[in-house]
Amino acid sequence: MCMGFGCNAAGIVGCRIIDSPRERLIAILTNNFVPCNGRFPTLIAILTMFFVGGAAGFFPSLLSAALLTMVIVFGVLMTLLVSRVLSGTILKGVPTSFTLELPPYRTPQIGKVIVRSIFDRTLFVLGRAVAVAAPAGLVIWLLANITVGDASLLTHCAGFLDPFARLLGLDGVILLAFILGFPANEIVMPLILMCYLSSGTLTDIPSLAEFHALLVAHGWTAVTAICTMLFSLMHWPCSTTCLTIHKEAGAFKWTFASFAIPTLCGMVICFLFATGARLLEFA
Repeated sequence: MCMGFGCNAAGIVGCRIIDSPRERLIAILTNNFVPCNGRFPTLIAILTMFFVGGAAGFFPSLLSAALLTMVIVFGVLMTLLVSRVLSGTILKGVPTSFTLELPPYRTPQIGKVIVRSIFDRTLFVLGRAVAVAAPAGLVIWLLANITVGDASLLTHCAGFLDPFARLLGLDGVILLAFILGFPANEIVMPLILMCYLSSGTLTDIPSLAEFHALLVAHGWTAVTAICTMLFSLMHWPCSTTCLTIHKEAGAFKWTFASFAIPTLCGMVICFLFATGARLLEFA
């Protein structure tokens, strides 16, 4: 889980230290509930715009940190809950004891460490990311620049998804941004901005005050913001993580399970929260 805060793909690879194949699979399938570095910008931006404000100083920063910590703790609790469910259903078995053996301490070989870090880890992950990101970028550009009637394919896709997305407390643009953000979670907010501005390319996010005004103008409320954060915390893994899961788990069914489990959890929780907000007339 700690490695997943940096990158879920790295967290999946880190599951190799678990001797039990059953418990290794449980750790792999639940690692995505930990928000990776690509999801933190989305969570922090929404928290700042809708729940903290743009004021500077100690207390707004403290409030922002506290709210973000609550989101992270919720993700950890979901990890433990889903792990418990998996260990009692499809991955039943006898729990094993955890033993961590400390190796003998030796003087590190700097050159060897650098070479292993670059070739065994960095280039390995970057290669998988590029393999998916390049064609995905082309798809995004085509959807944004090919028009049918008086609107782009991107707008038509968002309109098609909108009725279902509304059930989750989102809108079609937000859900489409998460789908197109499959190669990298970092582009979800820029994709939302591109769709709302009907731009043909990804653009830099303006100041948070301007971005907040744009989101509110397109119907965002506090409920929308919370549902977006919940769905960002619990949805399918990125492309690099999925490829890594397939390599580490060795079967497509476990890759599909790692895709479906957090997505279903996110959809159910967003639906329940949005429905409760509507019943209480908050949305």
